[in-house]
Amino acid sequence: MLFDWGSIKWHVTPGSVPGASSTLGEVVINPNKGHDRHQHPHSDEILYVIEGEGRQTVGDGPEFAVRAGDAVWIPMGTMHSTFNTGWRPMRIIATYTPGGAEEALRDVPGFVELAPGEHPTWAVADVKPE
Repeated sequence: MLFDWGSIKWHVTPGSVPGASSTLGEVVINPNKGHDRHQHPHSDEILYVIEGEGRQTVGDGPEFAVRAGDAVWIPMGTMHSTFNTGWRPMRIIATYTPGGAEEALRDVPGFVELAPGEHPTWAVADVKPE
């Protein structure tokens, strides 16, 4: 799954693994990018940052810093967002319990799904110094 802020590769979903009741995937958030606040009405989410650093929101609490080694629990129905504040891609393992919340991501504006075996290609904008 590709978005204007990065990509997600789902490794286990109820739709792709017979009998699976949860979802597990890797999220890549590009530098200086993030996703809008949203919620998963029927799933808890856990995020585990494996590389990079950023800002996280959960519910009405204050924004807080996250970095490699941090884990964040997001109760079902709770608004949240993640933003990469670093210079390199931020990599996160994400889980949904119960699984299936990933299907709603198909409705996000600009969503693109690559075929199995295809990989995203990110390009740097042609910026000329003034």
